[in-house]
Amino acid sequence: MRFESFRHRLRWGTALGAGLLAASTLGGCELGPNFHNPHPHTAASFLDNRPAITAPNGVSQGKVDLAWWQSFGDPALTSLETQAIQQNLDVRIATQRLAEAQAQAQIEGATLYPNLNFAGSLTREGPSKKGVFTALSGSGSNTSTSTNAGSTAGGSASSIGGGGIPGSAIQPFNLFQYGFSSVFDFDLWGKNRRAVEASLAAVQASRDARRAVLLNTEAEVAQTYVNLRAEQTVLQITKDNLKSADHIAGLTGQRAQAGLANALDVADARAQAASIRSKLPALETAIDADINQLSLLLGRGPEALRAELITAAPVPAVPPVVPIGLPSALLQRRPDVREASAKLHEATAEIGVAKADFFPDVSLSGSVSLQALQFSNLNQLAAVTYAIGPQITLPLFEGGKLNGQLHLRTAEQKAAAIDYAKTVLTAFHQVDNALTAYDQEQNTFAALKTDVAESQRALGLAQERYREGLADYLQVLTAQQSELAASQSEAESLAQVSTDLVKLYQALGGGWETTYPAAPG
Repeated sequence: MRFESFRHRLRWGTALGAGLLAASTLGGCELGPNFHNPHPHTAASFLDNRPAITAPNGVSQGKVDLAWWQSFGDPALTSLETQAIQQNLDVRIATQRLAEAQAQAQIEGATLYPNLNFAGSLTREGPSKKGVFTALSGSGSNTSTSTNAGSTAGGSASSIGGGGIPGSAIQPFNLFQYGFSSVFDFDLWGKNRRAVEASLAAVQASRDARRAVLLNTEAEVAQTYVNLRAEQTVLQITKDNLKSADHIAGLTGQRAQAGLANALDVADARAQAASIRSKLPALETAIDADINQLSLLLGRGPEALRAELITAAPVPAVPPVVPIGLPSALLQRRPDVREASAKLHEATAEIGVAKADFFPDVSLSGSVSLQALQFSNLNQLAAVTYAIGPQITLPLFEGGKLNGQLHLRTAEQKAAAIDYAKTVLTAFHQVDNALTAYDQEQNTFAALKTDVAESQRALGLAQERYREGLADYLQVLTAQQSELAASQSEAESLAQVSTDLVKLYQALGGGWETTYPAAPG
């Protein structure tokens, strides 16, 4: 009879649980607004409504190069970029941040499923001699009852009941128990599902944040490398000018000994040579700093790259044509735009979580276990104990907490929407500015090339006239200063053209679509 009664109750509880589960499946809903990807207005081309590109190295609307650094045709730069992708510490930190977000999403996802727990215990209990056992019945007690109660407390098969138990008859006893318990939240209003949706959006935001770190690292490596080659070029120009200045200073000294020049010319010549020589330490320091910065970007120690980078090499040249893609593709390629969209999604889902807090929370809990006062009786059917039933929790008074929480989530969602709009607008401004800078710096470089050619010609003529005694040293000094300044400006402008192209690629968001750091371990 006991077994049949247990089976009947268990069937009733199972039916109740199945009914509630069906109700939650059919009637469950998700409160709060559903997220839809924003579709801001975009122009047909980056070249619409802006001045035409006039530089010799132009742009096209072809697909943006993914490995854009390869367009410079510099094997050393390509090697550095490849190493930075796998070794940069900021990228590795961002990878671990992504792993954290994924783990948090896994935690949130567990709320959609029932939990199942096992527990076992051995408890030694000493009931109060003035507690509930002495008040089980209003009638007094007798010797027989006391004896039975004492036997029960000691762990015999006798049952407690029928009358009050004298305190002297209550003895400590052991309680053996093990079994399973489970709780399932039906999530009728979609609170858990919205929380999972928000956590998955946070994962996407973290993933795009890592892509932004990767893109910025690639751009920083390229810019630092270009600066290094530019400074090495300027250093070589300065050394060449120093040789010329030393030669002129020596020639001026000889002319002074021959009475063809005065002491002022000698002092000016030597001062010019010393001035040029004073520029060398700063250039050497800048070169060393760039090499160390590249080492840091690659996650390596100081001077680790000195042997392979200390030898001077030309500034990487830009390609004849740069594909810049379409504005509509920029929104899917720029990591910061994608991250802003994911954060807007997360904030939108959080509104649903806040709204669901206003409604009842319905869950089903159940447990089945074996309980006995003696271990030998633990596995008997009569030792089975179970409990099953629904639980409803309804907030009645929270002091305005729930309203404040909903207002907070709504404000956060509006702020995220504004941030997304600003991010998109900033992206288009950065592309437009980068196009202008790339175009105009090429025009600057073309003018400086002419300046250098004419300055070198003027310096040669001045030196020749000075050697022939047809001009004083002031003309040589002026021409030398002009040529040095023009040559340095040309080298810096060439580097700026390459740097502007790097910034253009960075603004276009290229460089991560098929390239990722190592997955988290």
